[in-house]
Amino acid sequence: MTPINIPEWQSLIRHYTDLKYTSMREEFALDSGRFKRFTIECDGLLLDYSKNRITKETIDKLIKLAKSVDMPNWIERMYSGEAINHTEDRAVLHIALRNRSNTPIMVDGEDVMPEINAVLAQMKRFCDQVHSGEWQGFSGKKMTDIVNIGIGGSDLGPAMICDALEPYEVEGMSVHFVSNVDGTDLSTTLEKLNPETTLFVVASKTFTTQETLTNAESARSWFLKSGSQQDVAKHFVAVSTNAKAVAEFGIDTDNMFEIWDWVGGRYSLWSAIGLPIALYTGMENFERLLDGGHAMDNHFRNQPLEKNMPVIMGMLGVWYVNFFGSQTHAIVPYDHSLARFPNHMQQLDMESNGKVTNREGQRISYKTGPVIWGTPGTNGQHAYFQLIHQGTQLIPVDFVLPVNSHYPESDHQSILLANGLAQSEALMKGKNAEEVRAELVKDGFEGEALEALLPHKVFPGNRPSNTLIFPKLTPEMLGKLVALYEHKVFVQGVVWNINSFDQWGVELGKQLAKVILPDLLEDDAQIGVHDSSTTNLIKMIRELRHD
Repeated sequence: MTPINIPEWQSLIRHYTDLKYTSMREEFALDSGRFKRFTIECDGLLLDYSKNRITKETIDKLIKLAKSVDMPNWIERMYSGEAINHTEDRAVLHIALRNRSNTPIMVDGEDVMPEINAVLAQMKRFCDQVHSGEWQGFSGKKMTDIVNIGIGGSDLGPAMICDALEPYEVEGMSVHFVSNVDGTDLSTTLEKLNPETTLFVVASKTFTTQETLTNAESARSWFLKSGSQQDVAKHFVAVSTNAKAVAEFGIDTDNMFEIWDWVGGRYSLWSAIGLPIALYTGMENFERLLDGGHAMDNHFRNQPLEKNMPVIMGMLGVWYVNFFGSQTHAIVPYDHSLARFPNHMQQLDMESNGKVTNREGQRISYKTGPVIWGTPGTNGQHAYFQLIHQGTQLIPVDFVLPVNSHYPESDHQSILLANGLAQSEALMKGKNAEEVRAELVKDGFEGEALEALLPHKVFPGNRPSNTLIFPKLTPEMLGKLVALYEHKVFVQGVVWNINSFDQWGVELGKQLAKVILPDLLEDDAQIGVHDSSTTNLIKMIRELRHD
């Protein structure tokens, strides 16, 4: 199926031609009900999408496009455990991990919920042991520091959640994340820690990931300077499916937490990959996170498409990528606790929808996933917002605004929120030449000086944004937010007729790294067959290492 050939896509092309010069400022002036018409609420989370370059007709046409690609059926296929990840012949069931209703979800004729509940119970027992002090290190001391060793989905999601839920930390418990195979990451983490009170969580589904295993082995060497090999089992646990490799490392397989092949890495924070979250914030708060994700799952599955938050966000993304030619999308949380949120969304979106091959194996001719980026507000305003306001590119923005802070400091939160709202309003309204002229006259400018400065202070406006607003960043609300973006990505993948759940593009670099590594380990060995650039760079590395 090629979406660009279907009538609903062609209708949107014609609609874009009619609409592309429409002013959002004018639309707001003409329609006092625009905000109410273009907002959706889900259990305290409000999406305001009124500051988009849309009319009611636009949304109607986007929903018709979603229906034409069989969106409701694709949603049901995922929830029913069908192997919609067809290139790996796997179901896609991160929704089962947070299925708090515990209704059966079948894969190959078996309900997966008993296994999921068993792992959750195992996580709870372990967290209770660690927090109570029953679990002790080799010297009889209570654990105080958790070090998660993983990469990609085994790092970005849990690290983001732990940062965001810092106000919920268990007293006396700290958490650290090591992902980069650059020794600096591990060394600078370990130099602050006491091996007697440090617990390592090695997160690798296959227990073969090069970066993770290299870091885990170096962490074990650091530990063995103080403890013995038999003590490793008291200070290392694993999240994996490879019991043999886990045991060979020295980890007791009773302390291996299972994950399943239908859990994609970037969707895995809801599984035992979330063990560091549970250890850091407590199992109760981890379950509250699951509750929030489940609430969004129910919304996504049960709400009609036109009132469905992930569907609307996903279809708006299609609108900008495929009809306006937008290449990037910024996510800007006005909450310092969500500093890593754009990073996690970057992997979620770009690893899922960065594809050039459709589900039938054919090369596609239309754009798919945008570049996702962003930082917390208000910092971004003093960095890249100039480009968003006055640059030549159209960059849609998501503003993420919690109303209340866990750390209220005089007027800080009001100032923060005022800035977030002001940016979305400024992007929509802009500032025309007449308004700039009036301001300059008021400031005493006139004649040539005024005319020379005027064009530099004009803001074109008509720049789209969504605003997500909610009372406070709780575990439940964070769960809703993450699940919202997961489903948004899925919606776009359905429209683009791609498999959002494989990531073959990650593999090539890994394969070539294994070929290049021997050339760097042995300076006297003959260099393998590479292109001239790579060969000469290897030679230079060898020379510089000796210098």
